[in-house]
Amino acid sequence: MLKWTDGSKSFVIAWFAVVLFFAVCIIFPLVCVALTPGADDVAAVFTTERFLTAMRNTVLICLCSTFFSVLVGYVYAYAVERGMIPFRRFFSVLPVAHLVTPPFVGGLSFILLVGRNGFITHTLLGRDVSLYGFWGLLLAQVLCFFPIAYLMCLQTLRGINPTLEQAARGMGAGRGKIFLTVTLPLSLPGIASALLYIAVSVLSDFGNPMIVAGRFRVLAVEVYTQLTGWLNGGVSAVLGLLLVLPSVVLFFLQARLLSKNSARIATIGGKSQAFASGKPHPVVRLLLTAFCALVALCLLSQLAALVAGSLQTLWGVNTRLTLSHLAAVPRYSAELCNTLGMSLCAALCSTLLAAISAYLVQRTTCPLRRFIEIFSQLPAAIPGSLFGLAFSLAVSRSGLRLPHLSIVIAMIVGFMPFAYRILSSSYAQLKTTLDDGARSLGASRLYVLATVLSPLTTGSLFYSFIYTFVRGVGTVSAVIFLVSFRTPLASVRILNLAEQGDWGKAAALALILTLLVFIILGAGKICADRVKAHLWSMH
Repeated sequence: MLKWTDGSKSFVIAWFAVVLFFAVCIIFPLVCVALTPGADDVAAVFTTERFLTAMRNTVLICLCSTFFSVLVGYVYAYAVERGMIPFRRFFSVLPVAHLVTPPFVGGLSFILLVGRNGFITHTLLGRDVSLYGFWGLLLAQVLCFFPIAYLMCLQTLRGINPTLEQAARGMGAGRGKIFLTVTLPLSLPGIASALLYIAVSVLSDFGNPMIVAGRFRVLAVEVYTQLTGWLNGGVSAVLGLLLVLPSVVLFFLQARLLSKNSARIATIGGKSQAFASGKPHPVVRLLLTAFCALVALCLLSQLAALVAGSLQTLWGVNTRLTLSHLAAVPRYSAELCNTLGMSLCAALCSTLLAAISAYLVQRTTCPLRRFIEIFSQLPAAIPGSLFGLAFSLAVSRSGLRLPHLSIVIAMIVGFMPFAYRILSSSYAQLKTTLDDGARSLGASRLYVLATVLSPLTTGSLFYSFIYTFVRGVGTVSAVIFLVSFRTPLASVRILNLAEQGDWGKAAALALILTLLVFIILGAGKICADRVKAHLWSMH
């Protein structure tokens, strides 16, 4: 590991910029929101039935959505990895593609399909049924978050050495007993990580409850309602701080679990190509195939609902085809440009900030390394609603009027932890002798980071960029308090159109935004491959 005293002036400036950014953009907003509520606000929260009900609802939906998301994700991952089902490649790619779509698409599609005028509930079944509330929110969140659990559990299943299952089979154990005594226990680290990560995500989810929950109140929405609807900043701050407590506990549990199980997973060993896991029973294969087909149908129906909603005159009432909704999309060009431009800027800056922070922590002995490590990951434990509120209070107290910059910074801070984690893991796998060799030839640290480590971690950099960009495009909670008439965003506009019942324009805008995201990511992938090839040609 390189000594801090070996640093160049440019790298010292980079270190100072990172520390200053965390102090100004994370610590200062949290201090502002912590100082906002008074004793009366705290008393009002714990004595008002509305808020107590929101607390109970938040706990209930968090437990249920987390459990079923991980259950669906694990079964889906097991079917793809061990079930030997047909069309495995298609089933394995579909959840990943679903992650690329903006998060609010699921809630909007859900209303179009099973709302009061939904295609399934009203058009097909002819029923006046409303799934607004707990059950609707549960279904929407499970479909939204299960792909994350799928990816985590898939990696865990792939890390299990099949020789262990072969040994159990050789001792006479049946398929069911092997699964219960070998496969499932070795999957627990991935399952636990998925449970903790999704629990934090559900607590901070804003878009789905806002669209689907109806009268089923949750804290994430109450934080917004109390400030914008009742101008009660103190109560809003208390409700937001209540969300932080379980999120921080879950965050540190997840970090501890990952550090503990990294060694355990390594001792299990990688998959050996000399052995193959046993073929499941035909009935099990059939059930797993039917399960994956049902989940895939739900995911595909969401995109189909957006297309159909964009082309129907009035969803659920007048099914005559029309292009008027799509023709109205240019009216929201400012929202689209702002969303894509700010998300791209935030993704680039977030990835760069995460790369420098991870390099400082993993490859140097610079001062405040622990501070940088903690505050690079802490925003993952802060619900978007609270951080949006905290940042708006900080902007108000500072007297700055830079709305575009405020939104970009909120996106950077909110989505940087994922980029930091993946890049930190990638740097940890690279030997420090690479740095030492380049430094001995006179290269500066920033030059080492740009020309040695970056080409070796191009994949991690690209996936960090993808995650931040996609989350930025679909973010609502982190920016809802910062959006103004001068800085309209597509995600907020779609939410407003949905609340007004203008489903056609909401679906059309969401569809165009989703297509633009796929186009930009495709172009980004091509550029990333060319940059990687260019960097390697320099060596």
